[in-house]
Amino acid sequence: GRSGHEGRWWQKQRRICLEIERRMGRWIVTATLLAAVCGAGDTDVQRAYKDLETYDVDTAGQVARYKAESPLETGFFAPSMTLRHSGVMAMLEAAVRRAEEMGVPQCIVVVDASGETLGEIRMTGSKFLSRKTALAKARTAASTGNLSHRVPEAVASLLSAASRGEITSLKGGYPVRIDGILVGGIGVGSGHGDQDIEVARVALAAVGADHIE
Repeated sequence: GRSGHEGRWWQKQRRICLEIERRMGRWIVTATLLAAVCGAGDTDVQRAYKDLETYDVDTAGQVARYKAESPLETGFFAPSMTLRHSGVMAMLEAAVRRAEEMGVPQCIVVVDASGETLGEIRMTGSKFLSRKTALAKARTAASTGNLSHRVPEAVASLLSAASRGEITSLKGGYPVRIDGILVGGIGVGSGHGDQDIEVARVALAAVGADHIE
């Protein structure tokens, strides 16, 4: 559920939209503008505007005012996304397929933005200790928001010791970002570094995650 402040804001926007509908009747704004005013995906708003097609008032100023009152504009909130289990499964399946094509069994771990494991697999024939390094790669990527092998070598051993092995500079850890928003990390291990990287990239592509060089 939404927080009290956010919930009140959505309720206010819905009342405003319904009042404008009552007074103005038909408008000339597209469904895209409706989403901008009222929030795409909000079931109440979708229900309220299910039968609307067009209308004939200039709402640009209204849109700006509504957005200015958004909870995101207060500085207390930030947009976020959640990596769903269906996305995790798609990533693992794509990664396994690529590893099989390469003939290199891998350990693959997917974590959320806080480093909690969402899904993992140790392919038959992979090195069992690589499961630990794959997890470290995934958590490093999720924590730093960057590739695991971009941890500076000068401090890699210090960071590894300080984090009890949670941070690694090994290749194969990638952050999972959607439209710039960090939703998790993936770690791949048991091949050599470039093989681990290739499998991780295929997994990211399977869910349309941001491409990172």
